[in-house]
Amino acid sequence: MQTAQRIIKGYRRRRFIVCAAMAVLVLFLTLSVRYIAERNLNEQRVQGFNERAIITIENILAPLDEVSADVTRLVGMPCEAALLRMREHVARMQTLRSITLIKDGVLYCSSIFGSRNVPVSQLQPRLPDSSPLLLLSTDSSLLKGSPILVSWHPLADGSQNGVMEIVNIEMLTGLMSEPERPWVSRAVLNVAGSHLEYGKGLLAQVSVNKGLVSHEMASEKFPFSIISIGPSAGDLALKNLPTQFPLALILSMLIGYITWLATANRMSFSWEINLGLASREFEVFCQPLLNARNQQCVGVELLLRWNNPRQGWISPEVFIPLAEQQNLIAPLTRFVLDEAVRHLDMFPKSRDFHIGVNVAASHFHNGEIIGDLKRYWFPSNAIQPLMLELTERDALPDVDHRVVRALHRLGVSLAIDDFGTGQSSLAYLETLSPDVLKIDKSFTAAIGTDAVNSTVTDIIIALAQRLGIDLVAEGVETPEQAEYLRNHGVDILQGYLFARPMPLKEFPRWLEGRSPPPPHHNGHAVPVIPLH
Repeated sequence: MQTAQRIIKGYRRRRFIVCAAMAVLVLFLTLSVRYIAERNLNEQRVQGFNERAIITIENILAPLDEVSADVTRLVGMPCEAALLRMREHVARMQTLRSITLIKDGVLYCSSIFGSRNVPVSQLQPRLPDSSPLLLLSTDSSLLKGSPILVSWHPLADGSQNGVMEIVNIEMLTGLMSEPERPWVSRAVLNVAGSHLEYGKGLLAQVSVNKGLVSHEMASEKFPFSIISIGPSAGDLALKNLPTQFPLALILSMLIGYITWLATANRMSFSWEINLGLASREFEVFCQPLLNARNQQCVGVELLLRWNNPRQGWISPEVFIPLAEQQNLIAPLTRFVLDEAVRHLDMFPKSRDFHIGVNVAASHFHNGEIIGDLKRYWFPSNAIQPLMLELTERDALPDVDHRVVRALHRLGVSLAIDDFGTGQSSLAYLETLSPDVLKIDKSFTAAIGTDAVNSTVTDIIIALAQRLGIDLVAEGVETPEQAEYLRNHGVDILQGYLFARPMPLKEFPRWLEGRSPPPPHHNGHAVPVIPLH
């Protein structure tokens, strides 16, 4: 069986574990949420950088289509006639370095050099082409070796005629692709398989160092893409996570404290008792009381047992005091009364057979016990008398004497249980007017062994006889104890010598095999225990 200290310690341990688990869970969830939020924000920043770079380049390249639409009409005209118009366009667009006219694959007019006669394939091997092209290349005429962006616009007649526009790509990369640290450490413009990185010029290929990741985004309007290279969003978020720890720790401690308060009732012995009552885990046992002279069963004391599926068997010496501390003794008493009424058929239908129920003094406050008896006991019209057994664990002088008198008027007997071990006072024997004193088993066990307690037992017996109060001896375990009590005038005995507590359903079988019915006198049963 469990001890009170072990049960309470177990509840506190489980409660602490739950609160600690909640705190750790909240800490983990808070840091996880912050990590995910920070990671997503970093990804959005990288994506935003790529989008801004693409929009910048698209805004620069968009006017080139308008310029080419105007300049293509000049193809075939003498260079002197077209030159002024071409230079006006270059002057108006800061990013445009030059415009050239190509006829039959020959560059014959440049906005910078004027008339020329150079096959365009010598300058750009991929030109002329029948389709519009966007190329990354190096300048071989003005600023030799510098990167340029070539925009090729062929005429629609399928010939080798067209317009080639040279964009100042270094200025362009300065406008759109300066890295945004720490999210973007490198930015690369990709056009037709060629790569231009900010600050490094043209690259044959793009390499990504260990620990870094790349994100590529393509333009929907022009044939180019942007690659941004930098630490992964997760690594950046993880690196920034320690700054979120203080707030997460405070939040987790707050949730842990709230959980501690919230579980005060649910993870406590009071909650366990309420759950046990709701689940009908309690079971009522009975222990017979026998006449010391003829060994006839004259009543039973109803005892509560608890086979807790979570804790195992819990002794009444454990859960009864705890229930009293938690103000739950009254619900347990109601349960016993309800079970007694439900099993009345198992007891002899005789007024010479009483049913004893243990009650606490706190149940007497404001007449609560009378209300419960009127609700559970009296509607059953039980023939058997009811005896309420008050334990001396409670402050018996605090019992409302008006309630005691009302009980007597209702025909309910009153017994003081475990007499001599608790808050004994000779004064309240008169004020409570008990019908029965139950001698505690510790005094019964001392018979023949302990001179002091044996003397106290004799004093209790003499006191009860002097006051006209009936006696019941508890804990009778040997024939010598039974003989001693019988010789000293104790009429009713209870203990393992006669019967151990048993489930209610076993009582009829025990009673049937115990002894014949009590003798009759003039057709009426002879009372074997006087009840006032």
